[in-house]
Amino acid sequence: MTRIAHVADTCAGHRLHAERLMGHAALQEAQALRYQVFSEAFEARFKGAEHGLDQDELDAHCRHIGVRDVTTGRLVATTRLLDHEAASSLGRFYSEEGFRLQGLLQLQGPILEVGRTCVAAPYRNGGTIATLWSELAEVLNEGGYRYLMGCASISMQDGGVQAHAVMQRLRERHLCTQDLRAEPRKPLPPLTLPDNVGAQMPALLKAYMRLGAKVCGEPCWDEDFQVADVFILLKREALCPRYARHFKAAV
Repeated sequence: MTRIAHVADTCAGHRLHAERLMGHAALQEAQALRYQVFSEAFEARFKGAEHGLDQDELDAHCRHIGVRDVTTGRLVATTRLLDHEAASSLGRFYSEEGFRLQGLLQLQGPILEVGRTCVAAPYRNGGTIATLWSELAEVLNEGGYRYLMGCASISMQDGGVQAHAVMQRLRERHLCTQDLRAEPRKPLPPLTLPDNVGAQMPALLKAYMRLGAKVCGEPCWDEDFQVADVFILLKREALCPRYARHFKAAV
């Protein structure tokens, strides 16, 4: 069962709609998309690979939202959401697998964690992300969440060059540990960068920064996914006005 919301045309000409993915079949559709994207992009290793699925024990405790191509019926983007109440019953947020979150208990207000976000390759553009975030905005609004947190990934397939270069750039403008400090359980291996390396920030991470999110510490190294995970925290009241239209229902 799905609930259709927010229909939009993307800049690539696709007709999309956002929806909440409900029921076993819809969850498996999201898990299959995650498997496809993560295995192709990062050559990730994960549970459920023998079935062509990316799945773990947290999926049953999360809400799942997605974006579908109206013409083909194909699910083309998805993310999962875990709020503070579900995390309390589980005993942890997903991000705590990779980070020690210092100050988490002192955050004043409800928290929503976003994770496992992925977009099919032909749909990686601003329109698809905006459509997905329009549904996320509805969830934020309905739950009255004050904080959005989670991780954005940078590939480590180049040995960590881009991950270190991107972090160097993030430290200059987007690092803030005042509200919460994320200490990686497995830090990145040290690396000396060549002088001429440019930082190619991944689209999702760039979008978070444009919204006004802050990076709360150094990244952790996820060897199974072969990525560097950067922990981000976004205060609802700190949304950048220029990009808040993506979250208009939550502002």
